[in-house]
Amino acid sequence: QVQLVESGGGSVQAGGSLRLSCAASGYPSSTVYLAWFRQAPGKAREGVAAIYTGTRVTYYSDSVKGRFTISRDGTKNTLYLQMNSLKPEDTATYYCAAKSVDGRAWYVAAAYRSWGQGTQVTVSS
Repeated sequence: QVQLVESGGGSVQAGGSLRLSCAASGYPSSTVYLAWFRQAPGKAREGVAAIYTGTRVTYYSDSVKGRFTISRDGTKNTLYLQMNSLKPEDTATYYCAAKSVDGRAWYVAAAYRSWGQGTQVTVSS
């Protein structure tokens, strides 16, 4: 059973940085996508970034490309999201998620069966 536990959210002023962590366990590490999604009130869940553990190829949404970096420490089974140059529109609950390879794009939330509980990120102007 896959278990995901996020941490590291908080409040920050625009232009600031935060690093989210997601402790992951229970998956075959060579064959999954690990991703960060976010959801703001009244909006759909949005794919932010993902990493394919087999090749360590990374993916980003256009809205965060160049500002956010996804990484994974395989020895600690921990996924990270380094968020720099934060903007008020980055305010949301951030979730980590895991899925097997299934042919669907990394940003399709419905493809992910395992989710963390979420961590709140608030960026003030």
